Amino acid sequence: MPGFEPKVKVDLDPPKDDIISLDYLAKCNGKTEGYPTYVAIKGTVFDVSGKDAYAPGGSYAVFAGKDASRALAQSSLKEEEARPDWYDLSDEHKKVLNDWFTFFSKRYNIKGKVEGAQNTGE
Repeated sequence: MPGFEPKVKVDLDPPKDDIISLDYLAKCNGKTEGYPTYVAIKGTVFDVSGKDAYAPGGSYAVFAGKDASRALAQSSLKEEEARPDWYDLSDEHKKVLNDWFTFFSKRYNIKGKVEGAQNTGE
């Protein structure tokens, strides 16, 4: 897909399918000492550690430590929109969400799936 390829090729690890609890994910918010920084999209957990945008004070810090599918789909930086439910959104928003998923999957290692995630399908 043009436009989604990183400027510099990223060597990614094979995707993991570990189950990641919501409690653990919440600690992966860029603020908790000793934890990586994770962002989940459609139940898939990406490791964004070391990226300033997701660190505290960063432009996308609101997404860190949670499944931010709805906010990403709506291009929203509102804390209350950074949640997993997205089924009721328009097709246009679902396309944006899928584009974000593609963007992340070409840049960040997949660490697993959110425990009990119900938002993984189309």
